[in-house]
Amino acid sequence: MGDAGRRAAGPGGGRRRGRVPGGRAAYAVRRTAAPRPKPVPAPVVEPTVPWLRVGAAYSWRLILVGIVVYGAFSVLGSFQLIAVALFLALVVTSVLRPLTDLLSRVLPRPLSVAVALVGSLLLLSALLALMGNAVAGESTRLAGEFRGGVHRIEEWLRRPPFRLSPGRLSELENQVTHYLSTHRSSLLSRAVSGLGRVVEVATGAALALFSSVFFIHSGERLWAWIRDNLLPSGARTAWDRAGRAAWRAFAGYTRGIIIVAATNAVLVGVALLLLRVPLALPLTLLEFFAAFVPLVGSPVALGVATVVALAGRGPITALAVLALIVVIGQLEGHVLHPLVMSWAVRLHPLVVAISVIAGSIIAGVIGAVVAVPLVSVVWAVLRTLRAVPP
Repeated sequence: MGDAGRRAAGPGGGRRRGRVPGGRAAYAVRRTAAPRPKPVPAPVVEPTVPWLRVGAAYSWRLILVGIVVYGAFSVLGSFQLIAVALFLALVVTSVLRPLTDLLSRVLPRPLSVAVALVGSLLLLSALLALMGNAVAGESTRLAGEFRGGVHRIEEWLRRPPFRLSPGRLSELENQVTHYLSTHRSSLLSRAVSGLGRVVEVATGAALALFSSVFFIHSGERLWAWIRDNLLPSGARTAWDRAGRAAWRAFAGYTRGIIIVAATNAVLVGVALLLLRVPLALPLTLLEFFAAFVPLVGSPVALGVATVVALAGRGPITALAVLALIVVIGQLEGHVLHPLVMSWAVRLHPLVVAISVIAGSIIAGVIGAVVAVPLVSVVWAVLRTLRAVPP
């Protein structure tokens, strides 16, 4: 210790209390600590279950998404003709774009587009003409077969387990005839309104053909213009990845469903020809176009074929066609879809069924056709946006 320390220290060697070096004596003041305020108890909040908080957070987001989807479908419903035409143009583009790219290696691009479109139109016209000739050539024979088939159906309904009396069958025939005679005016008005629908279909087909020309010829340039001029610069990369994923999913699904439909049609056509069912070729084309509605179209088309087989060939042939429905359904669901759709977005059959039913409720047959590729595109976009870009 220094001198100041020794002077300040007492006899016991400690420092005297109340002495300040160089000052006078002072009384020691015992400092007492200020009393601490008592802690205010926090308000007791009843804890919410975690799953309820998560469910509430997702609920309002799902409500907003539902409002946006409903608004989008309302807008598309107002412009249904344009939306359907653009959808058909995209379908045509997804089918004919590979052929056009192949032809453009040896031909100019515009000529390749013209050859692909004109060739596909000629092929479709030839199929329709062949179907018309088949129906016209068999009309006389089919009329007699159907009259005999109706008589066989009446005899079948009179036997067990139905046991319908001849009077009941005659009453049913009279009811059908009375309905047609009393509702003749409404049926004629529906037929006239159907002519308006024919005009709309022709307009939509022309718009689809016109749009597909530009989509096939310069679809990537159109997408690049939309991306660079209508989107903010910060979102262009994400939108570009989402757009390319959506096109891959849509094109893969469209090509896959065409392969599945063609395979089903060939199998059904061969089976109907072997069973000697009338109108085998028109029923084959019906099966091809009906297969574009997954899980539902093929059974409906084969149900029509079953009725024709029952009227034209009898119950044994009709049972064979019913067995064909089961075989085609199993082959389509367990072999063709998993094998052919491997490059597209593979959806669970439950998702496909719900999508088809929801689409049919919203927009009828058109909604049932559009529903599954739309869900496939949305799922592909979500998967792409969730993934980390390279």
